[in-house]
Amino acid sequence: MIYCGIDWAERTHDVALVDDAGQLLAKRHITDDAAGYQLLLELLAEHGDTEEAPIPVSIETSRGLLVTVLRTGKRKVFAINPMAAARYRDRHSVSRKKSDPGDALVLANILRTDMHAHRPLPDDSDLGRAIAVLARAQQDSLWNRQQLANQLRSLLREYCPAALDAFATWTNGLCRPEARELLRAAPTPSRAARLTRTQLQAALKRAGRKRGIEAEADRLRSVFRAEWAHQPQLVEDALGKQMLALLIQLEAACTAADDLAKAVEEAFPRHPDAEVMLSFPGLGIQLAARILAEIGDDHTRFADARGLKAYAGSSPVTRASGKKSSITRRWVKNDRLNHAGYLWAFSALRHSPGADAHYRRRREHGDWHAAAQRNLFNRMIGQLYHCLQHRKLFDERTAFPIELTATA
Repeated sequence: MIYCGIDWAERTHDVALVDDAGQLLAKRHITDDAAGYQLLLELLAEHGDTEEAPIPVSIETSRGLLVTVLRTGKRKVFAINPMAAARYRDRHSVSRKKSDPGDALVLANILRTDMHAHRPLPDDSDLGRAIAVLARAQQDSLWNRQQLANQLRSLLREYCPAALDAFATWTNGLCRPEARELLRAAPTPSRAARLTRTQLQAALKRAGRKRGIEAEADRLRSVFRAEWAHQPQLVEDALGKQMLALLIQLEAACTAADDLAKAVEEAFPRHPDAEVMLSFPGLGIQLAARILAEIGDDHTRFADARGLKAYAGSSPVTRASGKKSSITRRWVKNDRLNHAGYLWAFSALRHSPGADAHYRRRREHGDWHAAAQRNLFNRMIGQLYHCLQHRKLFDERTAFPIELTATA
């Protein structure tokens, strides 16, 4: 059997092919373009690569056009963690020497000796991968929006605390259209204090507010015209210009988050697994799409529910050596899936009596809030695995029979 290893780089790649005995059969340096990809496929074909029996490939990334080209057909592509590849490199040399062709040879030998210890990339559908792109981009846009909002809040605290006090009662505060419209109309506290009721009402209407405009305008006017400490006028004007520049970035981040959320809402309901996932309490379209993006729609990816729980970081880790033994939370995990699971468990407490009873029982046994939510997420993601495998919808009495009986 032939094994292929590719040391991936931005512009060029090094390829190495070895046989069962570890003998180097071929090595090649290719470019990251269509010509280089064709050269790679021709090299594989020369050494027996066919559609029925493709040569397995190991590479240190799971994304990009090169991986897409390699995944055509039945070929198995193994994404090797760079840290794991570095440990394998030490098996072949203690001098800590390193080269790109040598790394390609190491990657090929990883498959030759330890293919059973690594998993190939899942065979997800095109729709599943498209939803993954949109869901991850929407999550990144939310994080970017929050980061910019924190920067804007820190800046306003320096010279315009009245704005923070005025927007404190609104959900999402500075990210709301009303807050951004008012900051654009009055970037400094001096200009905000001169706003009339008519101007405040017009700003709220431009932001899309429909109800309580007059009362809200009166409240904002009283806050802006209260006694506040001020920076010198020149400094205040300069800080106002800095705030407007930051506000433009926040506007773009808010628009991107909203547009991507709409794209997810259009794409996710078309997926075959959407009905099963949305039947679970606490899962809406956005959160379910994030979970689907991380676990994929290849139902053979995880051998059992324990593998999925370990991948999500919800199951604990046991460390035992000699007379010492400890059980701790899992640090090596899919961070995006773990973050989505925390939100899922938190939301399920209000939508599922069984989940709420399970959480309270864990708290009574001494778990902290985060540990109790992680335990709940561990149980529910196991249930999700079962329902996806058997195409069943969530059933409250089947999922939490003991908790519901105790609650009754």
